[in-house]
Amino acid sequence: RARALLQQLPPQDCDERYCPDLAEEERRQLRAFSARRRQEALGQGLACPVPGPCHGCPCRKCGRRLNKGDPGISASRLGDQFWHPSCFSCHLCQQQLVDLIYFQQDGRIYCGRHHAELFRPRCASCDQLIFMEECIEAEGRRWHLEHFCCLECEEPLRGQRYVMRSGRPCCRRCFESRFAEPCQACGDPIGADSEQVTHQGLHWHARAPCLCCSRCRRALRGQPLTCRRGRLFCSDTCSRQDSSSSISSDSSDSAFASAPSPDG
Repeated sequence: RARALLQQLPPQDCDERYCPDLAEEERRQLRAFSARRRQEALGQGLACPVPGPCHGCPCRKCGRRLNKGDPGISASRLGDQFWHPSCFSCHLCQQQLVDLIYFQQDGRIYCGRHHAELFRPRCASCDQLIFMEECIEAEGRRWHLEHFCCLECEEPLRGQRYVMRSGRPCCRRCFESRFAEPCQACGDPIGADSEQVTHQGLHWHARAPCLCCSRCRRALRGQPLTCRRGRLFCSDTCSRQDSSSSISSDSSDSAFASAPSPDG
């Protein structure tokens, strides 16, 4: 219940005490924003039996009829209409409105979180609304300028190249040292700017010296391939000809053989 309330009614959206790092101008904007929402949009649903004059009225959301005496929810800001209790939910996230607190906008009801996001972007890092004139927009989300940082070293990434990792930005240096997959052929990490091919959970550079048949050295980019014990082959013929008991002295073949991998 507590988690649901915090998700639907973030305290930092209406109380500056939960936003200690705001500048004075941002605090002023937050106070004005919160006061305007309370005055124009905040309401509390009323749970009550459907009265006789409303017998047979349709639920505002699902359209199914509500009969006299059925449990219903009314919302004073939206006129003389009723909802089934399970239908009284946020227009965007569909979560039922805990304690029947709602915000209305253009005839629709929202939880506090998504109503606020109709007007202000939310920082993907600190989960606070953004009142600054500038912010970072990337991957369909927004960040405060100072919060768009590498998830590992916290280096600011404004104007820098980055890689998304678990929904958070990571600088190229940290990505390549901590998260880059090793190439099955050469053993080197596959960098953020490198093309790669993935097959059966294994990874190769997409360049010809790495992505080639272990037997005949034929380039395999864009070609059918067979994978056996972590080694690539252009055909079943090459796969059969390759002796599992002997390892070629070729450097790429040695790298394939030495890399631990599941059977193809």
